[in-house]
Amino acid sequence: MTASSNSPAYSPIPLPDYREKPLSQMRADATAFYEEIRTRHTIREFSDRPVPRDIIETCLRAAGTAPSGANHQPWHFAVIGDTDMKRKIRHAAEEEERAFYAGRAGDEWIKALAPLGTDDSKPFLEIAPWLICIFGERKSKSTDGEMRKNYYVPESVSIATGFLIAALHRAGLATLTHTPSPMGFLGEICGRPAQDKPYLLLVTGYPAQDATIPQHATLKRALGDIATFFPAG
Repeated sequence: MTASSNSPAYSPIPLPDYREKPLSQMRADATAFYEEIRTRHTIREFSDRPVPRDIIETCLRAAGTAPSGANHQPWHFAVIGDTDMKRKIRHAAEEEERAFYAGRAGDEWIKALAPLGTDDSKPFLEIAPWLICIFGERKSKSTDGEMRKNYYVPESVSIATGFLIAALHRAGLATLTHTPSPMGFLGEICGRPAQDKPYLLLVTGYPAQDATIPQHATLKRALGDIATFFPAG
């Protein structure tokens, strides 16, 4: 995802804001981030307490700094606080979820979901103050207004989504990643062009006072199971 030095538009500038840290500070900061991000949990019981829009905007700006293919930034965040739109999304999502749990998913998938206690009822889509529909743009306008093809769209959108989830958690908000399948209805409700593909519906707000999480969700794979170092040791 780097520009070629042979490109006529390639015009490097000095690295503007990197500051090296002492190793002791690096270790402390890495540990502090781990200790903070490990307290992020997916919840399904949200409070209807309002969250100021400017907080969401700042978190979206953080997401917008993510790396992307050719720096095309092929994402769009449709941010919904409107009551009627949230209701429409809930009804459409629950329709798809009913079909999912009635057989579309298959026995193996339903068995995998059982420890999480999920079902086709999605009241949080109306209760939470904000829904963020995350779209990948197959084509988008460049800064000079020219329509262009985008590259590495799924990868770029996934990275930006990770930034956004971390930013919302850092701000003190809870999140839920919801992926009704299929989710083409999101493009219609949000008025997005046909070339935009919905990837994720991110629910965010304060947790309800009686919010719970399934015990199963606290089980995380050990470092040795998710990473291999070369050389070992």
